Amino acid sequence: MFLARAFRQTFFAAAAARSKHYSTTAGAVRNPLPEFFEADRDNETPVVYGRSWKASELRLKSWDDLHKLWYVLLKEKNMLMTQRQMLQAQNLRFPNPERLPKVRKSMCRIKHVLTERAIEEPDARRSAEMKKMINGL
Repeated sequence: MFLARAFRQTFFAAAAARSKHYSTTAGAVRNPLPEFFEADRDNETPVVYGRSWKASELRLKSWDDLHKLWYVLLKEKNMLMTQRQMLQAQNLRFPNPERLPKVRKSMCRIKHVLTERAIEEPDARRSAEMKKMINGL
């Protein structure tokens, strides 16, 4: 884990140094690279992760909430896959392999709930547009 932390710190330092050279007229640009890595934590306290979302819970959410949750889960999935790939390259063990299936299951359930809503839509054209958007996720 030490190698992973050291690699992550040097990687962030290089990315931060490189991003300082670029400037825009809008002001400071936020570096999205840290979102692909889990925040540093101490190894002494066990980290507890939640469960996947149930379809019955997702049915209570609005379209916008499901859309936001989809992108939160997508970022989580990308972070976990980046971490897994980085650790595999260093012959280290992925600490919580059960997290990735939970995220995937939640994403599948979101698509299922959105598809249910698209099927129930009385307007055929709007239903087709909804299905096209869902298949693009």
